[in-house]
Amino acid sequence: MIRSELIQKISDENPHLFRRDVERIVTTVFEEIIDAMARGDRVELRGFGAFSVKKRDSRTGRNPRTGDSVEVDEKHVPFFKTGKLLRDRLNGEA
Repeated sequence: MIRSELIQKISDENPHLFRRDVERIVTTVFEEIIDAMARGDRVELRGFGAFSVKKRDSRTGRNPRTGDSVEVDEKHVPFFKTGKLLRDRLNGEA
């Protein structure tokens, strides 16, 4: 599902809301998640999962094309851990 499909589904299920308002709501939710993660905060959506940021230390990597060693800088990467409800649904238990 892509963002526009999510907006369309919410609009269809809530005919009393204007599509532009649904777009604004979805955009605001995503922006808040992004802003919280950029601050290093953890975002938890009960039953769905938790978004967090993990730090990867700098390391020596390898260029797959040439085989040369290269230094890879430290970086922060997004991490998602599924919630119990989502995990159970994916495994057909709920």
